[in-house]
Amino acid sequence: MGAFLYKNLHRHDLTPFLRFLIQDKTEMGEELPFVVQGSSPGLPHQDVYFNISQIHHVDISRENLPNCPIISPYISGPLKVRIPENLTMEQTVEKNPLVELGGQYQPPDCWTRHHTAVVVPYYGQAKHLQHLLFHLHPFLQRQQLHYAIYVVNQVNNTVFNRGKLRNVGFWEAMQEEDWDCVFFHDVNLLPEDNRNLYICDIFPAHVSVAIDKFNYKLPYRGYLGGVFSLRPVHYLRINGFPNTYWGWDREDDDIAARLKLSGMFLSRPHLLFGRYHMLEEGLDPSHKQSPERPGFLGPIQHRWQYDGANSLGYRLLSKELQPLYTNLTVDISVSAPGAPMPS
Repeated sequence: MGAFLYKNLHRHDLTPFLRFLIQDKTEMGEELPFVVQGSSPGLPHQDVYFNISQIHHVDISRENLPNCPIISPYISGPLKVRIPENLTMEQTVEKNPLVELGGQYQPPDCWTRHHTAVVVPYYGQAKHLQHLLFHLHPFLQRQQLHYAIYVVNQVNNTVFNRGKLRNVGFWEAMQEEDWDCVFFHDVNLLPEDNRNLYICDIFPAHVSVAIDKFNYKLPYRGYLGGVFSLRPVHYLRINGFPNTYWGWDREDDDIAARLKLSGMFLSRPHLLFGRYHMLEEGLDPSHKQSPERPGFLGPIQHRWQYDGANSLGYRLLSKELQPLYTNLTVDISVSAPGAPMPS
């Protein structure tokens, strides 16, 4: 992927970027460093808030700010995942003074070229949400992104529907800003390396490829759970995510099929960068799905163009601009006219 981009896009501008990304790659047979509450011997791991105070407003009018550099000077590499005991939202707000109401952030000292919406499907995991916001805000600020975090809160249903909540989050976010990239982020995953850039590539990407609970490898080849990113044009091309999967039944198969049937490739980061810590309680059970079944494209092929963004029905009950995120409370029991029946 790096060679392709170097050859076909920005021959000169990408050279330092690619050099930066390949630093610290492991040799064949070398064990990847394990980071949750400390640092492995010989490999420094910084706290995600280390030197974050260096990011501050400058005495220059907004229109005269320079462009942000291609590589953010605040990216350091491997991170410690450390959540304070008895953490409160107020403490997280205090540690992130540059985050605006609704969870919006723009670099205060430069113009960024990257605009990313983070959509978090939510089903009452309050502690997980606190931990995610505490860790993710400084993680994203280090990358000099313009970003916002949207939490899509499902009510009036007994079974979780991640695909439908992702669709709701996409449409509500795009009505607010012209985002060029959307990250769909499970609430219980915390990134462990800030070289894992939350920007979109020329292909959709499955980002959480190395989760500690799965021994830093994919539980099976077709696994697409956790953190997934795409551009708006990618989203429209695959007709968004399926609305008809309640619980964790074969959603990954469906998304993989949409990519294949729409003629798109899937990209993944290096295992060293796409590392995540999974919070202990309420683990995502989608990794227990079996690998792709023979002929799995068949039934999906006949309905993916009718089950997704173009059949989305929901009722927005409230939109609240919280200090660290935009909270979207939705009733997704509403069906669009002519929508496919649930699986």
